[in-house]
Amino acid sequence: MTGAGLRQGVFPIAPTPFHDNGDLDLDGQRRVMDCMVDQGVDGICILANYSEQFLLSDAERDTLLTVCLEHIAGRVPVIVTCSHFSTGVAVARARQAAAAGASMLMMMPPYHGALLRATDAGVYEFFAALSQAVDIPIMVQDAPLSGANLPVPLLARIATELPQVAYFKIEVPGTAGKLRALIDAAGDAIAGPFDGEEGITLMADLDAGATGTMPSALMPELIRPVVEHHLAGDRQAAAAQYARILPLINYENRQCGLRACKTAMREGGVITSDAVRHPLEPLPPQTREELLRLAGDLDVLALRWGK
Repeated sequence: MTGAGLRQGVFPIAPTPFHDNGDLDLDGQRRVMDCMVDQGVDGICILANYSEQFLLSDAERDTLLTVCLEHIAGRVPVIVTCSHFSTGVAVARARQAAAAGASMLMMMPPYHGALLRATDAGVYEFFAALSQAVDIPIMVQDAPLSGANLPVPLLARIATELPQVAYFKIEVPGTAGKLRALIDAAGDAIAGPFDGEEGITLMADLDAGATGTMPSALMPELIRPVVEHHLAGDRQAAAAQYARILPLINYENRQCGLRACKTAMREGGVITSDAVRHPLEPLPPQTREELLRLAGDLDVLALRWGK
């Protein structure tokens, strides 16, 4: 089963705003969702790594799921991340997200800590159980954070034997080569080959067959033309736009991480605090200043949305 409108485009990760004391800022979360819609996104992903999902309690996850889906109210598709080492917990999260109105689920393979990983058979069975539990599309997130090795033959088997698992977010070293090999191995079973990592390898990944990308919410309105031009066959225009925004992409990816989007959104009045939860630390002042300079040079929407 595949999802209409999910096969291509820009599907950024929504940040989770906190008050300065660390509490959830639910009004800020609603404003984040509105800002992202105004950024012209094709969909929004919530509760992902760039949403600080690893710093949220289960009760907070439940609250954010409800707040985000109710506030979006069908304006764009919402992808809900439900990663967990336990197959049972992941299935329960998947059912909850589907019942709440999610358009797609995103899952990392089962992992815990530095060394606890599932076997290839366990990974396959994990995604098979999810496929049996829900009737919406599922995306596999192949990310370095998990430390799990997901070889192309395993991913191709999952794609061809589990039709609901037709979307793959690849963001590992050598993403373009892995995307190309996966598309060659699984063909039409891959409905949505995506990349991530803030678009740091986007041009190479589009050349390899990626049809979508999942960056942060820092500047999706500036990333979208790259994807649109490339999919329309105008690689030169795509490359020109990519070259224009690459310094900011690089700075976000290499110097700031998930803090970049929050910094810009606070500066632009989308949220009132750019706090991250401990043990994460705020950006150093000099890094923050350079990030805002680069973003200002590009007139990033997040910097002026709330002003």
